[in-house]
Amino acid sequence: MLTKAKAKDKQTSYEFVMLEELVKEDHLLRKIDKYIDFSFIYDEVEELYCHDNGRPSVDPVVLFKMTLL
Repeated sequence: MLTKAKAKDKQTSYEFVMLEELVKEDHLLRKIDKYIDFSFIYDEVEELYCHDNGRPSVDPVVLFKMTLL
């Protein structure tokens, strides 16, 4: 059965959340990010990606960090 939503049932407020606020200042991930530069990964995987064909890829640094965790 299809019913129409009443005005009071609709969402009327927004909540803004910053990712920086979700991770504590002394969290292990912040320490790893501070001391390790992952930019070398781009050089390592460059020949594995096509520059002019296909859809955009997931950032290889993000994939590596997910595997690391």
